[in-house]
Amino acid sequence: MHNRRDALMMLGLALGQAACAAQAQTSSAPPRVWSPYRQTLAIDGAGGLMLGFIEPDDPLVASELSAARASGLTGIVLTIAPQGQFWFDDAASARTRANLEKWNAIIARYPEHLVAVRTGADLARARAENKLGVIYTFQGTEPLGEDADRIPMYRELGVRVIQLTHNRRNIVGDGSTEPGNAGLSNFGHQIVERLNAERIVVDLAHGSPRTMSEGIAASSVPVLISHTGCLALANHPRNTSDANLRAMANRGGVAGIIFWPYLRVDTQPMAIDVIRHIEHAVNVCGEDHVGIGTDAGVAPIERTAAFEADNREWVAGAVEEGVFQPGRPADLYTFIPDLNTADRFGTLAGMLSQRGHSDARIGKILGGNFARVMTDVWG
Repeated sequence: MHNRRDALMMLGLALGQAACAAQAQTSSAPPRVWSPYRQTLAIDGAGGLMLGFIEPDDPLVASELSAARASGLTGIVLTIAPQGQFWFDDAASARTRANLEKWNAIIARYPEHLVAVRTGADLARARAENKLGVIYTFQGTEPLGEDADRIPMYRELGVRVIQLTHNRRNIVGDGSTEPGNAGLSNFGHQIVERLNAERIVVDLAHGSPRTMSEGIAASSVPVLISHTGCLALANHPRNTSDANLRAMANRGGVAGIIFWPYLRVDTQPMAIDVIRHIEHAVNVCGEDHVGIGTDAGVAPIERTAAFEADNREWVAGAVEEGVFQPGRPADLYTFIPDLNTADRFGTLAGMLSQRGHSDARIGKILGGNFARVMTDVWG
């Protein structure tokens, strides 16, 4: 999650604290929640908690923990670094270590709500105890600098997924917004090999097409594309081609469908657009290789007037930065408006069920597929 978007989410959370808590726990949610949901292992392949941005005595803590419980999620893949910045020096490692230690302390502070996930058994325990498992990731390899030997240190601190690039180029490979599409560097191949050896999941989200294809081929174990859309349905550089989806699936990996405006190139995506991308990915990859990676916070967003104004400002900046194409509506949201509840996974599952998808398939999409890859890689 990027700092600017974190600030927006904090504004929405702070201004709508009471409303968010109520929305997470009452009947205001859409009435189609899938009945097996509370017994399902559900994982958000790219999620967020605001606990890292607020003090322990802040009243927002209770609201955030309430939303985490109401979500019914077993796990979220939580970004620790690089938070949208691009570091190549020792400061990257120091800042990342500090953030990891901060999050380890947060999880220890709320043991009735949170579980640090290091193994597949930890995911099973989180589900059994009705707690939210927290899985650490980096959205980019910048905290490694040029030192692959930092990987075991980060594993010791709890990191279990590492994304090779963000949108821009780094010394491992090209991100999705780089026109050169240079793919993995020699160092990038070394990093993939070392991540495999250290039993850390390789994530190719945000990669350029060539970085994705070369990362899939280089890894000796299944990879994730944790939060993406289908390029065949929406021509945006953050989305993944059918060819790369098939290649990823053929090696046992999983792609998580994002909740961002990448799902359309014109108007605001809604739940039906998430479903269209899930169904397309299932048709291309098979039901064993599709998941959900919202790239959104667990708590719902209260759409106050102040939030709407700040959101429009953020969208305008995102267009300037090339994140969204020019001509998009000023009121785009990085969440799905008709899934803006804590238990959005259960609601989405209900919609999939109504469209004829089997309970077994839905369980795989909600988190079973992610859990399989993670457990296989972590051991």
